[in-house]
Amino acid sequence: MSLFPTAWYRRARAVAAATATAALAVLLGAAPAHAQDSAPPALADGFGLTQVGRPAVRSSTDFTVTVTTARLSGTHRIRILLPSDYAAEPDRRWPVTYFLHGAGGTVDDASAAPALHSDSMITVVPDGGLKGWYENWVMQRTALGAADWQTFHTEQVVPFVDANLRTLADRSHRAVVGLSMGGYGALHYAEARPDLFGHVASLSGGIDFGMAEIRGAVLATELNLTGAWCAVSTSSPAGTGQCTGYGAVVDSDAIFGSPYPVFGADHIWNEVNPAALGNLARLAETDIALYTGDQGPIDHFTALASATVKNRLDQLGVASRLVNYGNGSALSPGCDGGHNYGCWAPALADYVPRLAASFAQAR
Repeated sequence: MSLFPTAWYRRARAVAAATATAALAVLLGAAPAHAQDSAPPALADGFGLTQVGRPAVRSSTDFTVTVTTARLSGTHRIRILLPSDYAAEPDRRWPVTYFLHGAGGTVDDASAAPALHSDSMITVVPDGGLKGWYENWVMQRTALGAADWQTFHTEQVVPFVDANLRTLADRSHRAVVGLSMGGYGALHYAEARPDLFGHVASLSGGIDFGMAEIRGAVLATELNLTGAWCAVSTSSPAGTGQCTGYGAVVDSDAIFGSPYPVFGADHIWNEVNPAALGNLARLAETDIALYTGDQGPIDHFTALASATVKNRLDQLGVASRLVNYGNGSALSPGCDGGHNYGCWAPALADYVPRLAASFAQAR
């Protein structure tokens, strides 16, 4: 019979091993194993979203999950950026910003704007499709199949994030921010779901469907005409910064129905138009920011659209902030006033601290 009880002997061996491991770590100058967990939090399926494969992990605070949903054909990615202290402060909850990328873009475009990875908030970057336009499409049987983008984002991604991460799950601590196509999506979502989003920012957004040029931008994406309104993406080949296309060609009426103002055929365009007075009135309790340059064939029109939205908000007595940085010289040396991350990155660097301050003041 052993001189020592078996359980005691096993505990003693475990303590000795742990002590030896700690001593070796000190000798080698290594950090204790628990000092930094390299794995991001595990997320549970739900709200119609099923994860497939393993997350793509850049770090414990920057990872991407891939999901399927009956509301969209195929698989779709959701990139999540956590504050650096997320793991170290397990009792703390955080505000959330949803960043909507532009047409031809991907969730990886968030890397081009470092300000989005803020220590003041969680940032979620959901796939918006090459030409999803953040809308439930009129046609669901195109070459792209099911395309209920608005439902995916507002009724699935938002509650999925709130259920899995330590969020402050109220409109005062939730923002939606987007650029180009995503600039439309941000303003549209803020108007359609003021119960969800208390803060909105649109950068170089296609936010006035009363303009033929902006309707033309949507048609260009449907027909994959990359020479017009093609949004810059960091996923372009060889770092060219050029849009790689909008995917399969679909009917020109696929997203919003007929764009032509004949006998009310364009009624959906008018109903969802972010610049419509009735829609803007829904932003009365929302913090609103608009950013745009005015150079080049795209931001020339986004500047006009942003000015229209600002004027109508003023008419309604709804407070908002418009920053037209013109040729970009006052914004950043790398900004030419055009439709690119050379301007959007510094614009977001200006906006995110303001948003963080608004979050901090919210109750």
